Parts: sequence; C-alpha cells; structure tokens
Amino acid sequence: MIRFIILIILFFGVLALSPLLIDEKGYILISMDETIIELTVLSAIIIVSLFTIVAFLLFKLVRSGFKISFKTWSTFSFANKKRGIANFNKGLVAYMLEDYQGAEQLFAKSAEPAERQQSAYLLAAVTSAKQKLDANTNHYLTLLEQETAKLKEPDPASVIIKVKLLMDQEQQVAYKKARAIIDDNHKYIGHDARLLSLEIDLCLIEDRFESAVDYLTAARKEKIIHDDTLKAWEAKAYYGAFANIISKQDNDSLKVYWNKLSRKEKKQDTVLFAYCQVLAEQNISEPLIAIMTSILKNREKTKLFKRLCKLPNKRNEPLIPLVQKQILSHSHNDSQQAPWLSCLGHLAAMNKQWPMAEKSFRSLLKLEGQHYDKQDLQVLATALTEQKQYETANEVWLKLNTL
Repeated sequence: MIRFIILIILFFGVLALSPLLIDEKGYILISMDETIIELTVLSAIIIVSLFTIVAFLLFKLVRSGFKISFKTWSTFSFANKKRGIANFNKGLVAYMLEDYQGAEQLFAKSAEPAERQQSAYLLAAVTSAKQKLDANTNHYLTLLEQETAKLKEPDPASVIIKVKLLMDQEQQVAYKKARAIIDDNHKYIGHDARLLSLEIDLCLIEDRFESAVDYLTAARKEKIIHDDTLKAWEAKAYYGAFANIISKQDNDSLKVYWNKLSRKEKKQDTVLFAYCQVLAEQNISEPLIAIMTSILKNREKTKLFKRLCKLPNKRNEPLIPLVQKQILSHSHNDSQQAPWLSCLGHLAAMNKQWPMAEKSFRSLLKLEGQHYDKQDLQVLATALTEQKQYETANEVWLKLNTL
C-alpha cells in the first residue's frame, strides 16, 4: 500500500513539473525496423508512470484472486475429507451390523477422500468376501496392492488378510496368488504364527505334505495355535507325506523317511496312526504288526490301538491272542474290557472269523453302559449277515440308525 502511495505521489509530481519541461521538450526516438516512434520526454515519463501504476494494480488484483481461490480450494478439500471420514465411520457401523453390501460401498467410496486407502480397500475386500463376490474382492486387493507397493515395508497384518481372503475363494488361481504373496513375504513366517498357519494350510492344499511336516516343528512351539488344529494338520500332513513317498518311490524310501523322524514325532498318536494307515493300505504287515504289538503293551495307548484294529490289515492273526489276554486281564472292569472286546471283534472280522467277531461284539453290547460305536455295530451286522442270521442282522441295523 505504501508503494502504491509513493507511485501516486511521483505521478502527480511529474505532472506538477511538466510545465517546466514544456520549453525544453527533448525528444525520444524509438526505431523498430522501418517504424520510428517519436516521443517527448514528458510524454514518455507519463506513459511509463501510467504503465507502472496499471501493472501494480493488476498484480495486486491477481494475487488477491489467487488467495481467494486457494482459500476456496482448501475449504472444499477439507469438507471432502471430512465427508470421506464420515463415510468410513458409517462403513464400520454397517460392517458391525453385518450390512456387508452397504459397508463395501461406503469403504470404497471413502478411500480417496478420507486418505485411508489401505484401510478402506482392505475392509472393502473383506466385506465383498463376506458376500462371496470374488471379482470385487480381487479388485480391491489389486487397489490395495498398488497402495502397499508405495511402502518400504509391508504391514504383516495386511499380508495375512490378503492371503486369507484369496485362500477362502477356494480357486486354483487364487491359491497361486496367495502363494506368490507368501513367498514374497516369507521372512515374516518365523515371526508371525498367523502367517505360519496360512503357509501350512496352503501347503496341504497344494499337496506339499513334506513341506507342511517341516513347518509343523515351528508350529508346535507357537502357544496361540490350538492343539486340535495341530492334530488335524499332523494327521493330514504325515499321512500325505507317507502316501506320497510310497507311491512315488518304494517301501524302503518310506522306511528311511520314518526313521529320520524324531522320537517325539514317532510317539505322537496322529503320526503313528498315519504311518500305520499307509502300511495297512499297502498290505505291509510286518512293521505294522510290530508297531501294534508295542502299542498294545502301553495302557496309555489303548484308544490308539482300538483305532488301529479297524484298519484294513488282513494279516493280523498274531494280534488276536494278545488281545484275548488283555480281555481276560480286565474281566473285572467293564470300562477297561470294552475297548479290547471291540478290538477283538474288528481283528476277527478282518480275518473273516465271523463267529469270534459276533461273540466279541455281543459281549461288548452286554456291558453296562454304552461302550460301542456305529462302526462296531456295522461290523456286527456284517458278521451276522455272513452267518445268514438276517433277522438278527436287521435288528442291529435298526439299532444303528437310532444312534
């Protein structure tokens, strides 16, 4: 403002002094190619002064307009962000109320305005997965991948959710994407039990059973992984590993692999049962009988032995007298005698000794309380049918249907 006042003073000062320059006009010649412009000194000073004043006024006007525009833009941007945050919060409420369709739309709508792209796209993917909209889920995961690519280090939790969402689709294409993400973030497996769990699940899906067995060593050390989950993994992983080795190689390779397992692994019921199951399916009786004989002597393994007796082993005659001794030694206690009667019935039926099987199961049914299961009744009904006791067999089948 001060500068503007000074310019006005100078302008009027020039006008005041102009009469003095009338007698001494002086001239200024401006030549451009063939054009010559002739001005008096007074005229030149007046023109320059006017140009300076106009330029100053334009400058002030433009700068004021820019400030107003910037202020207007800032106000609009803040309102847009505020609206985006409000939509994000509404999306959270809709998600908690299980309105997944509404939540998905709100999260997707709020991502850019709220400047919460990573969280919004992740939640949008989760809500679309709840609706089984795989195409939408993959779209949001792609957007999420573009955002996380800007980060120096990806968030492990985000990686886990992406892998889980892909695996939940139960499609080979999604499994391949999940495998690529896990391999890219493999360093987190040793530090996060959740990612380790997903790795084991994916290995089992991909039939990479031996890799799953290797990861189980680390999984057993994780306190947050439930025992039931571990047992389910062990049953599938070890059985798959044993079956793969014997089908692709031979019996000797299976024996070598078994011997390489630690003593702790070999003592676990799930591992033992998986190994014996493969031996029974392949009619490898000698090592199977040896293992079952050693288990039979261990009272803590009675339940495991009962399960093993139901395996399709057609050469289990050596076990029958050993089980009969167990029955005699527990004749005073129904609950202890029951599993051995069941074992004898299954072993006898496997060898087609139908009268012995019938007698064992009838004795089992006479015990106080219910110590039999559906499989026991099925084998009893089969034994009766083989002996042409059809009416009695039908009664057993009817009893089986009531369980």
